[in-house]
Amino acid sequence: MDLLLVQPGYQEGGLEDSSAYSETLSTRVECVGSVDSGLSVMSWSPDQELVLLATGQQTLLMMTRDFEPITEKQIHQDEFGEGKFVALGWGKKETQFHGSEGKEAAHRKQTEVLPTSAWDDGRPRVTWRGDGQFVAVSAVCPETGARKVRVWSRELVLQSTSEPISGLEQALSWKPSGNLIASTQEKPNRHDVVFLEKNGLLHGEFTLPFQKGQVKVNEMLWNADSTVLAIWLEDLKVENSNPNTYVQLWTTGNYHWYLKQSLHFGSLEENQLVSLLWDRENLYRLHILCQGWHYLFYDWHWTTDHGLGENSQHIANVAVIDGDKVLVTAFQHAVVPPPMCTYELQLQQAVNQVAFHTDPKHSGDIAVLDADNRISLYKYGQSTVNDPSVKFGAVGQNGFKTAVETPYLDKTYRVDVSSSSNEVMNPLGLRFLTWLPDGSFLVVGQGQHAAQSVLHHLTAVPHLDGAEEECLNLRLSVPVDGEVISLYCSPVTKTVALQLTDRRILKYLWEDSTPVLEPWRSSSSSAVQFPHCCVQTSIMRISGEVASNITSFATYDEFLLVTTNSHTCQCFCLKNLSVKGAAVISTQQVLILSGIVEGRCCTGGMIGPVSLSSAAAPSSETLRKVERGSRIVTVVPQDTKVVLQMPRGNLETIHHRALVLAQIRKWLDRLMFREAFQCMRKLRINLNLLYDHNPKASLPSSLVLFAILTCPGIHRTVRSKVEEDFTKSMYPSPNGSINSQPHQHPDQKKVNLICDMMRVAMEHIDPQKYCLSILTAHVKKSPPELEIALQKVHHLRESITPDAQAVSAEEALKYLLFLVDVNELYDYSLGTYDFDLVVMVAEKSQKDPKEYLPFLNTLRKMETNYQRYTIDRHLKRYTKALGHLSKCGPEHFSEFLNLVKDQNLYSEALKLYPSSTQEYKDISDAYGEYLMQKQLYEQAALIFARAGIFAKALDAFQSGGSWQQALCMASRLGYTKDKLSSLARSMAGKLVEQRKYAEAAILLEQYTQDYEEAVLLLLEGALWEEALRLIHKYGRLDILETNLKPAILEAQKSQLIFLDSQKTAFLRHKSRLQVVRELKEKACENLQDYEMPNCPELELFSETSSVVTASDMNSKYSHSNSRISARSSKNRRKAERKRYSLKEGSPFEDIALLEVLGESVRAVETVKGEIHILLKQLVLFGYDEQAGALQQVLEEVLQLMETSVPEIWTPDLQQSSASLVLGPNSTANSIMAAYQQKRMTPPVVQGPRDLLKCLLKRLDDFKNQATLQTTQRNQASSAAVPRRKQDLS
Repeated sequence: MDLLLVQPGYQEGGLEDSSAYSETLSTRVECVGSVDSGLSVMSWSPDQELVLLATGQQTLLMMTRDFEPITEKQIHQDEFGEGKFVALGWGKKETQFHGSEGKEAAHRKQTEVLPTSAWDDGRPRVTWRGDGQFVAVSAVCPETGARKVRVWSRELVLQSTSEPISGLEQALSWKPSGNLIASTQEKPNRHDVVFLEKNGLLHGEFTLPFQKGQVKVNEMLWNADSTVLAIWLEDLKVENSNPNTYVQLWTTGNYHWYLKQSLHFGSLEENQLVSLLWDRENLYRLHILCQGWHYLFYDWHWTTDHGLGENSQHIANVAVIDGDKVLVTAFQHAVVPPPMCTYELQLQQAVNQVAFHTDPKHSGDIAVLDADNRISLYKYGQSTVNDPSVKFGAVGQNGFKTAVETPYLDKTYRVDVSSSSNEVMNPLGLRFLTWLPDGSFLVVGQGQHAAQSVLHHLTAVPHLDGAEEECLNLRLSVPVDGEVISLYCSPVTKTVALQLTDRRILKYLWEDSTPVLEPWRSSSSSAVQFPHCCVQTSIMRISGEVASNITSFATYDEFLLVTTNSHTCQCFCLKNLSVKGAAVISTQQVLILSGIVEGRCCTGGMIGPVSLSSAAAPSSETLRKVERGSRIVTVVPQDTKVVLQMPRGNLETIHHRALVLAQIRKWLDRLMFREAFQCMRKLRINLNLLYDHNPKASLPSSLVLFAILTCPGIHRTVRSKVEEDFTKSMYPSPNGSINSQPHQHPDQKKVNLICDMMRVAMEHIDPQKYCLSILTAHVKKSPPELEIALQKVHHLRESITPDAQAVSAEEALKYLLFLVDVNELYDYSLGTYDFDLVVMVAEKSQKDPKEYLPFLNTLRKMETNYQRYTIDRHLKRYTKALGHLSKCGPEHFSEFLNLVKDQNLYSEALKLYPSSTQEYKDISDAYGEYLMQKQLYEQAALIFARAGIFAKALDAFQSGGSWQQALCMASRLGYTKDKLSSLARSMAGKLVEQRKYAEAAILLEQYTQDYEEAVLLLLEGALWEEALRLIHKYGRLDILETNLKPAILEAQKSQLIFLDSQKTAFLRHKSRLQVVRELKEKACENLQDYEMPNCPELELFSETSSVVTASDMNSKYSHSNSRISARSSKNRRKAERKRYSLKEGSPFEDIALLEVLGESVRAVETVKGEIHILLKQLVLFGYDEQAGALQQVLEEVLQLMETSVPEIWTPDLQQSSASLVLGPNSTANSIMAAYQQKRMTPPVVQGPRDLLKCLLKRLDDFKNQATLQTTQRNQASSAAVPRRKQDLS
């Protein structure tokens, strides 16, 4: 036999015109070798580098891709191979463990290996491992006539030989993942698919759904990711007919093999299969070629068939296809992984599709499409006959009682939508079965052309007499230009969305009288098209970013739940997102979510104001971690369960915090406190939410009665209450709104209010039963009512006829000790003055009786009031101790007064005695002395005066400067005229020291009759008009010449000197400020000369580098300031003054100059009033020349300051506070850009009068603004230094 190499080639046709170019396919045949014995099998390695040939002489020939021989070996080898097992000599075979078969298995004779079946062609079979390192060869052994599987290496070195397997057949396929080799075995009573390990040992099996000898397996193929096993079967030949052909798809999960799809090709000759092949790029695409040159390819994808609706009895049902059975699990009742189930539906043929009713009220009804195109309807109802096709599963029954309701087979319809009977057989020609809410069905069929589909709308018709079976009436067939790859029906919008292979989305409105299929259009009337094909779709109203790392999703109520590649489960509330139209949400391996909003297809991009992928913080209730590879199976409605499936097939139930809180909020809104409380306790939700969610609705007695009557352990509920509003902290509202429900009692604390209401209710219903809860309500209050709680415990102890069901005093006390520290409880019990209660508590503590018993015995011997005083003082309750001690009589008053002085309880002590008693006077005397020590002279004087201690009150008023009150006290003391005059002269001297000349003059004139001294004090204080009044009152005109006029002239000279000095200083500081500003602007301009305006590298400088360089530049000041910051306020002010120094060259010299200039303006404004009064006096006495000179100087200074204000406090200083560019988000470039913009702004100069009028008000603002601007310039300058070096380099 010759080995021929066939290579395709192209022949160029003639160029008839410039736009036409034709190519014709030709072949070149080249002989690269010959094999005399012929070739049985030829197989390429997965990497296409090697080719293995099996010859007719039962040899293996390994060649390169250029057909260069490498090595040749005999297929049949006597040796086992390099992987031969090593016997370690651990006992004989008879003494080893043999599992469930027992020791008899050791003595059992090995059964004889039977030869291959008669239909076996005897040719070798070859299969490569996925990585191409090993190859398995199945060949018929010439000695036994049975097949053996040998594993060879890439270099054709024998590795292992399979154990003798009776009935092993020709099909062979190595799993691409490399762990198992699949083949088939005919056993005495069944036909199995068996798996072998690389070492040749059997490892697992499953049985084909055929009788022994009914079919033969032609070929087995794994898809590229080793998840689906395709089996090509044929009926064994029957005389005068062609065999039926089948293709079955098997998958495994949770150590069980499921028959997921069964394709029946019939017995026609043109439908017989020629080849079967999985696509290498598209993992779930299967290629099939038939004899009549009929080519089919199938694209598969995983989906979860589940029902979701309003019917509380049949919600959250999930169906799993397993050959001719449908395994249904009701997750509302039990969460069990398949193959376990609640009940199973037994069909006549293999099941290909399952569809739940889309009507929410009948969500449990199931439609099943089998391989013979029959639809079986299973419904829930009042059927009294047990359906034999429905059997309970592992959890369907509970003992002798049925736990769940099961459906019954209602009807079976035959579906025939073909136009003629001569059409070529197309298995699975009907797909995407959908049960519409009105009871009709939608299916998608194949069109007349390859890239065309047909949407069939089927309705049920009454059964005709004489008909063998019922059929569905074809209401409408709508051709679709393209292949439909997904279909989803929304009962809410009454819309069906179809997705085509070209990613277009079509809309089908099934309720219309004449339904039409039209493109899905956005609000802008543009057709919607996905960027990628998606395998899971859903219709909802949403607007936001759709993430690209999602592995599965599910919709429930107002929530969208997704699992991500980062192993998290996120729950998004759709109410938070703006509603802008219906969106189609879909999934695909990597591109998981895709949606339509306003005509745009979003795939990991921003389409709205809300971002779904970033809406949840790591600590948010919308996010939780899940196991790697988890996918959402279903969400149980009216519950909080989310069922996830792991990659290995097992299930896990989580209670997502977002769903839990949403359900609890619904229960609380409906006042269903029982369900909410039980859920919160089970899932560890803080019980404060019971009240915080709606305080107005939680306060009525319904909550209290519910909690008391239905919930065990209510004391735990009371104990968990805190003042914090958990709707604002731990459990905020998902829509972002804050709970604004008003409290009915805003003046009371939340905990106290709840404790009081629940305590009153419990005491009213059954105080014995709820004793512990009542104690909890007392203890939990703020402050805790421990004394009342202890009294209740003591009452229980003294109860004569205790209730058998009531809590004992010992148990109640033990519970109190659990809530409160034992030492604290002991102190509170001592504070009740009940020694029996104290002993009861002390016995439960760790205290030594030798310590507390002597103390209690001493207390028992004391008088009652003194006893309680001693206890209160021991407990440091000094206010109560004062009350008890005041009742002990005058013999204990000295002790009382010492306690008042020690604890500064003067105010409390004064309330215990009448104001007419001597004790009150003694307490006031001590209180006044205490206030005098604190230099609170006025308060001390008032205390002395109230108690009638006028002498000390006089001294206190005199020390406090209240000369009027001091004179009143002197009058009460009966001072003589001389003594009163001496007192007035003494107080006048103190007032002069305080520069209170007017008040001192009043004392001298009225109480000492020394008006001359009073006039001199008024002249000293520049009170000219008051001095003139006294001069004319007493007729002493001579004082005008001797004292008044010289004083006026002296004051005029002083004012001239002051104004001149202010003017000189103002001009000097103003000129220096201008120089400083020019220097800084010049420095900034020089730095900007090195910067390129369009240089992109400018944005690469770090923000932190600007801050660091700025701090380095002013390190001398910043470091010294940081050292002084911890010292006194005086030192801090000193450091501040040092920082804003007028020293030339200091970094904040301009700020210091602004401060000094502002002080000059303030000083001139201060003396304006004094100069105005002085000018009137100069004019009065004819000193016109001196008055004119002073007025001229004042006007010059004021004019100078008015004209200088716009130059000193420029408008950009005011604008800087409104456009700050400093802060953690600013950079050197942003600071400089803002500074340049301010420099370009033209200044707005106001009028001198307006500026001077508002100058004093704006001085402080100008100071702060100037500080910010100077800091801004310094940071910009310092931050630009390293940039200049970088640019120059």
